[in-house]
Amino acid sequence: MRIFVSTGEVSGDLQGGLLVNALFRQAEKLGKKIEIEGLGGQKMQSAGANIITDTTALGAVGLWESLPFILPMLKIQKRTIKYLERNLPDLIILIDYVGPNLAIATSLKKTFPNVPIIWYIGPQFWVWTPLGKDLEQLLKVTDKLLAIFPQEAKFYQEKGLDTTYVGHPLIDRIKQAPTREFARQKLDINEDEKLIVLLPASRKQELKYLLPVMCEAAVELQQKIPTTKFYLPISLPQYRSQIEQTIQEYDVKINLYEGETLNILAAADLAITKSGTVNLELGLLKIPQVVIYKVNAFTIWIARNILRFSISFMSPVNLVSMKEIVPELLQEKASAENIINLSLDLLLNSSVQQQLENDYQELIETLDQDTDSICDRAAIEILENIIN
Repeated sequence: MRIFVSTGEVSGDLQGGLLVNALFRQAEKLGKKIEIEGLGGQKMQSAGANIITDTTALGAVGLWESLPFILPMLKIQKRTIKYLERNLPDLIILIDYVGPNLAIATSLKKTFPNVPIIWYIGPQFWVWTPLGKDLEQLLKVTDKLLAIFPQEAKFYQEKGLDTTYVGHPLIDRIKQAPTREFARQKLDINEDEKLIVLLPASRKQELKYLLPVMCEAAVELQQKIPTTKFYLPISLPQYRSQIEQTIQEYDVKINLYEGETLNILAAADLAITKSGTVNLELGLLKIPQVVIYKVNAFTIWIARNILRFSISFMSPVNLVSMKEIVPELLQEKASAENIINLSLDLLLNSSVQQQLENDYQELIETLDQDTDSICDRAAIEILENIIN
């Protein structure tokens, strides 16, 4: 049986890799031989998928920011559709990445209406109102959706889509994290030292808008707490030179790290981070965090004044419970001064720390499932779809 998995960006590749591992594991238990190929990156490839195009660096948030990626993505969509028409799989799995994935699914459903399409980690239409007919089209081309958030499952079920809540795959990933003690020992971090992790980017645009303000905040935090050490995991190797160039402009030592990010996160006292999947990893590890996000001024003006774009929260941690568990700083609020004040509160204020501990525990109880593996549950749902 042949399965095609389509995703993009760093977070999609991470989720795809976890799922591909589980699919092979469950197929072996069922005595079924499967082949997996698709769009993704190194994580999926390492799990055993044949990657026909690496899409981890192709992604942006915003109108202006997306312009450089439009033509490359359209070319990939066109090539992928032609490839799938010539090599029709038994099943297509779409992971997030709404624009490209919806285009691919729409085209294939017209020609091959009987090929099952499963959306795993659906677009966050339950958080924000989609433009045009995207939601209507998703409902039309999707045969089944596997939801990772309770609210996501409820939203799509109410829209009439066959939806199963499987739980969040990061629950599986966090089980692989080292203990705080082991992680700090490996990094040679003493207990009287503060380790702050900077997480500016999985997209190139984020290096431009988020890394400078993080570095500016790091300078003053280093002065206020001299025992602080800073680490910055590099999400994609091609970002290293731009990161090094930006850091050189600030008088602060930041240790760059290429490797398993969990090894750094598990050791941290605090993370100053972009909004994204990593927020949930930090939450499940109970690491305090300040979440920030900025886009081009043109993009935010269009969003606010023409599109009337608004969301309750931007961090997945807050979206789970629909309340502010971790502080969020969007656009002009994402200043060095605000980051510093919130960081000091999270590092030094015991009442703030205790409240966060309680909220994180509530988050974990909401997401954690009585199962050995969330990804195995998703894989079983997918394989049963083929078998039946």
